[in-house]
Amino acid sequence: MTEVRQGSGPLRVTAIASLTPLEELDAEPFLVDSRSQYAMCAAWAEQHGYVVTRELLVHALRPDHSALWTDVEAGLVDLFVAPNKRVLTRALSSVEGFAAECVRRGVRVETAGLAEPAYDAAMKADVHRRLSMPTAGYDGR
Repeated sequence: MTEVRQGSGPLRVTAIASLTPLEELDAEPFLVDSRSQYAMCAAWAEQHGYVVTRELLVHALRPDHSALWTDVEAGLVDLFVAPNKRVLTRALSSVEGFAAECVRRGVRVETAGLAEPAYDAAMKADVHRRLSMPTAGYDGR
């Protein structure tokens, strides 16, 4: 069932991914792999009949930072989704502060709660290649 907002169309979602350095690939591959984080958010949104209209890639962002709220204030975003709490913890300087700000502004925040992919050596190599060669035109495919 598609949830619709006041007005027309499905709820509009901002997907939050963590900006984690490539050096952490071996220890935290999912936190480095923003493409998989966005894919998880998109799958969650589709399951709920929502549409992702914005993607944020951030690290330790303050809960009051304008990057989070510009589209909300413009009426372009209805809720936030992150793949899981681990991503939110890395992406925001205070998950609790962000949740409180969401309540204050009347915006929901959700976590997709889907299983993280199990990264093998080949998957890690693909992430490394994609992130280390973006200016060479490689897009990871």
